[in-house]
This record gives sequence, structure tokens and C-alpha cells, in this order.
Amino acid sequence: MNLLLMEIAGWFGYLQRIEVRVQVILLLLVFLGQGVFRRWLAPRFPLARRSDVVVPLLLGLFSLLLGLGGLPNGLVLLGLLLYLGWLGLGGVRQLLGRFIQPQQLQLLETRLIRPAYLLVAALLVIRVFDNPQDLALIPLGEWFGSEVTLGSFFMAVVIVYVLAMGTGPPAQGLAWLVQRGLGISNGSRRALALMIRYVVVSIGIVWALDHVGFNRTAILAVAGGLSVGLGFGIKEVFSNFVSGLWLLCEGSVRPGEVLVIDGDPCEVRSLGLRAAVLWRNRDNAELVIPNQMFFTTTTVTYTGSDTLRRTQVLVSAAYHHDPNDVIALLEDIARSQPRVLPTPAPKALLLGYGESSISYALRFWIANPMDNVSICSEVQAAVWKAFQQRGIEIPFPQQVQYRVEGPPKS
Repeated sequence: MNLLLMEIAGWFGYLQRIEVRVQVILLLLVFLGQGVFRRWLAPRFPLARRSDVVVPLLLGLFSLLLGLGGLPNGLVLLGLLLYLGWLGLGGVRQLLGRFIQPQQLQLLETRLIRPAYLLVAALLVIRVFDNPQDLALIPLGEWFGSEVTLGSFFMAVVIVYVLAMGTGPPAQGLAWLVQRGLGISNGSRRALALMIRYVVVSIGIVWALDHVGFNRTAILAVAGGLSVGLGFGIKEVFSNFVSGLWLLCEGSVRPGEVLVIDGDPCEVRSLGLRAAVLWRNRDNAELVIPNQMFFTTTTVTYTGSDTLRRTQVLVSAAYHHDPNDVIALLEDIARSQPRVLPTPAPKALLLGYGESSISYALRFWIANPMDNVSICSEVQAAVWKAFQQRGIEIPFPQQVQYRVEGPPKS
């Protein structure tokens, strides 16, 4: 580790050279003062209002001036190439957007593509000051009974990170092929994609440890010590992890399922190692629920076998209206709604006799449980309008007050 710090300290010796200082100052002027340059160039060049034009233009100009003056311009050229490459990632995003969903593409870009580009850019900058192959041989110390070098450790971290962040789209593609071949459901396809990711990442971690050269006996000893800690400090985390794997294998809770949480239908967005992320429609909120909660509490699902859901609307009508007419009208109203399924047919029922009205229930089926609130709202609005047109009264409790005279005076 001390050798690595000495190597890094040696890089600052290059700043003692005047040609290196000039290039570093020019790069700082371009990237920190691009707003000023843009306003200065905009009256003469309309395209200069865009920073993706100003920065390459200035870097190219400074590189040309340094070359004409007989001064080194390698750092400025490297800055120009790296900036153009960063702009080129936009074209890569548009190309991948034809095959990958926007949400997955956003994760892939922010967690893999752009970090990978920054890593390559850092290696190119380091190559200017030092030889990366020599840096890779620097020892970091003895870990788990094995000598670990900077190169082996760096490669192991990169491989594990790439597998963890970049296996999402390939796993989904493989799961899609399995779905086309075996005819499994969408929920099973998402669960299979997650299981493929977990398996690939686990294999990558084992390979990384072996690549670094960790002593297997020492790793087993550490794992035995961690197993004791699992029983005390992190047993909840381990329980959630095992519960997540069990849920994926069992298939009772899968991405795309609609569960009822605290009376609200919620869609399962993702099932992670520790918790499941559910989306609640009424306020666009995401709920993070530990996996073990699905084993300790009763969970209602509307998508276990199919997505159909029966729902109902409660209505009251005055006593002087014929119940048969009210029931027939309610069923006609439900059949006229576009998002109410015609089969099974809507059914209206007389529930009971209240103090001031007769209570009815209009029960009908819908295709998507997440639309329950909005569909019920549409049906109730249609009931109100139809009752007004037919003159059907919806009574409400009323009180009549009488004035009571006192006892007669003698």
C-alpha cells in the first residue's frame, strides 16, 4: 500500500513541467469557463450556444495552437477525444433504446455504460503518467493468507460490478426466450430473470475470489465465523435473503403481481435480496416491504391464477321505488360501462332495509385490479346520472324538530 501511495505522489512531479502545466490550465479554462466562452462565441457562431459544440471547438483550437507553437498537446488531445466519446454515448443510448425498455436502459446507462467509460478514461489518463501494467503488480498486502496485488483486486472488483449491474438485460432476454419456448407467464418470466442474475453474480463472486487468490481454507473459516454472526446481529437480513430466494422458487410473490397491502391494491415492481418494492396507484408511492413479511402475514393477491377481480358499489334508494326496477337499472348501468367486463355479467342485489332507504349492491368484474378505484368512480357517477334521469331518490337521514310547550300555568 505504501508503494502505491508513493507512485501516486510521483505523478504530481509531472506538474513541475511547464508544458504539462500549460495543458492542465487550458483544460481547466475550457471545462470551467465554457459558459463564458459560449456567450462570447454565440454572437459570431449561432451553434456556439450549445456546450457540446463549444468544448470540442475550444479544445481543438488550443491543440492546434500548441502544435503550431511547437509545444506538446497530448493532454489537450486526450481531453478532446474523451469529451467526444462522452457525447457519443448519446448515440449508443438511442441505438440500445430500440431493443431495451426505457427504465432498464436508464439503469444500464447510469450503472454500467457511463461508469465503464469513466473507468476507461481514468486508465487512459493514468497511462500518460505511469504504466498501468507496472501499477498492477503493486502488492496491497496479505488477505486471507494470500498475497493480493492491485491488478488482481481491481480486476475482481470490476468483474463483480459488471456482473451485478450488467446482467439485467441479458437475463431478461434469456428469460424471454424461455417464455417463448415453454409458454410461462409474465410473472414467471420476471422471476426467472432475477434467478438467472443471482446465479450469475454468485458464480462471478466465487470466480473473483479465486482469481484474487484467496485461501479457500481461510474463507471457509471466515464463513464459519459469519454464520455465528448471522444468528445474532444480522439474522433479519439473512432471513429476508432466504425468504426472497424462496419466494422466487415458489412463485407466490412475483414481479407483476397485484397484492392488497393495508386495503390498497399494489403492484409488485421488483423482488430483491432483502425486500420487495411495490407500487401503489392511488398516490404513486413505492412501498419497500421485507421479504419475510410475506411468510408471517396473510397476503391477498388478485393475480395468483388470473387478473380478474370482482368489485362492488353500494347504493341506496327510497322505499317508494320498486326494488325490481332499481336492480334492473343498476345492472344496465354496469353493462354500459366500457371497462366493466360483460362476462361474468354484472349482478345487483338487495342487501337490506335501512331506517330511511333500501340498500343495494352492484357487483361486477374488472380486468385490471389496479383500476378498481377509477372504475368504481365511473360506475357511481353513472348511477347518479341515471337515478336523476329516472327520478329515483337517494334519501339521507333527516330529523324533524317539534316545539314543545311547557305545562299550563294555573
